[in-house]
Amino acid sequence: MAKRVNRRIFLRGLGGACVAAPFLGSILDRSVMAQPATPPKRLIVMYTHYGCITTRWFPKKSHGPLTAADLESTTLKHLAPYVDKLLMPRGIRAMNEWTATMVRGQGNDHHTQVVGSYFTCHPVTPNSNDPFSFNQATKFNAKPTGPSLDHVIARQLSPQGTPLLLNTGGQNDNSQSAISYSAAETLFRGLDAQQAFSSLTGVFEAGKPPSPDTYAAMRGKSVLDIVKDDLQRLERFDMSRADKQKLAAWKELLHSTGNVVASAQCDTSLATALGVTQENIDLASTTPLGEDRLMQRISDSLDGADLYSNLAVLAAACNANPVIFLKYPGNYSFTGLGLTQESEGLSSRLDSAGVQGPCVPGVIDMLLEIDDFYARKFAHLVGQLNRIDEGDGTLLDNCAAVWLQEMSDGCALNLNNLPIVQVGSAGGYFKTGWAVNVDDGSPDLTTGNSEITCAEGAPQEVDGYSQETGTDPSLANAPINKYYCSLMNALGVKAGPDGFPAKGGSAPVTHFGMYDRTEDFIGGGTNPPTIHDPGEFTELRANS
Repeated sequence: MAKRVNRRIFLRGLGGACVAAPFLGSILDRSVMAQPATPPKRLIVMYTHYGCITTRWFPKKSHGPLTAADLESTTLKHLAPYVDKLLMPRGIRAMNEWTATMVRGQGNDHHTQVVGSYFTCHPVTPNSNDPFSFNQATKFNAKPTGPSLDHVIARQLSPQGTPLLLNTGGQNDNSQSAISYSAAETLFRGLDAQQAFSSLTGVFEAGKPPSPDTYAAMRGKSVLDIVKDDLQRLERFDMSRADKQKLAAWKELLHSTGNVVASAQCDTSLATALGVTQENIDLASTTPLGEDRLMQRISDSLDGADLYSNLAVLAAACNANPVIFLKYPGNYSFTGLGLTQESEGLSSRLDSAGVQGPCVPGVIDMLLEIDDFYARKFAHLVGQLNRIDEGDGTLLDNCAAVWLQEMSDGCALNLNNLPIVQVGSAGGYFKTGWAVNVDDGSPDLTTGNSEITCAEGAPQEVDGYSQETGTDPSLANAPINKYYCSLMNALGVKAGPDGFPAKGGSAPVTHFGMYDRTEDFIGGGTNPPTIHDPGEFTELRANS
């Protein structure tokens, strides 16, 4: 053909069936094919470090329908307007917990092994059996032995086979904070605001100007208008009657399925409404998280974190990538919130990231302020997704927007009783308006013990590894692997006969990672690969 339409734009707008229609052996049941396409499903993950003050974060109800009143006294009060679309999976444990006595994971580092294993459910290598070693290779540079969830999903669903990872705050990650790995020991670098903006502008390759066809598509021009000359040229070919009928049927199909390549809302006006402009992108690089210096052209003020969220919303609305991760920085000083001490030290209740030291006066209030900041950022993301109509609902309804945290309580460093909140049903797959205790179904699962130490004005020594502020390790241990299986099945990821995700597979996903018990990580891969509890959390399904 004389004109070359950007393949990603073309396929996204038409769907495989539309593109393939002229070449099918039979299209007798055109009425079925001509039904409007189901909106795509997306996964948007917001990831934050060092846990939270769990006693204020969790609602008291751990199993049952949720109301706005359940959230009012918690950190999640900002999500009250969306409680009917909210799902709170309770009782889940992440993998490879660090302990001073190595009873629940490897002995590398209380961040390195946790973040490396978080989305991979693989151990890190090289292994350490000395929890207090400062060996550069094992403590600071160990990497997981398998790929992370975002890449496993993206290999099947994303246009280029890679996820969209946004480094909120523009911070480059190392092994102590990185969460995304494209393969074993292969760290995946995310994008800052400028890089993401360049890659999304016009939804064409970064650094390249749009072709006339791509630009027309982004302006909402119909496929038939774009390829009109090519179709006329095809119609002049000497072809069989059957082929002529197929070509005519294809044209009719394009008309009947809604013949806009990209969503009509996926244009510069949406980007402007979201505040995703070059002016704001430039300002974001100098705006500390928490400081409202960026102004949208439409709506209220936003800070640099909100701008990253809006970039994610734009990518989702344009279906540029169905796998989007928003990664907040570790070791961050929230000067925009008026806090001068960095976040890891505060999570330990200390004035540094050390093991012991004097409790920082008022540290609980400081941590609550950081928790509130994160909750407001997640609520902003959810609200922006919910304001965009799509199909019979909103963009949010076709997403699973999930806030995941590195650990439960940042002083205890525990991974059980993990704080997780999801908004959006991923196209009706998930139950919403509920807290679901997938561990034992009890409605009164503990909220942890985050406030038992470091009371206001009480100078005391804090042992960051005592785990007093956490949750009893015998509670809330349902493996996070199963939640990942739920997310993958919701998005349409397929597995091979063994239940593990596999490109070209046809079965539901039932297995993910190397281990699903944190104790198996001891030794760094010396235990045989074992998934003890396969499957997804069926309790989270809408029909459960």
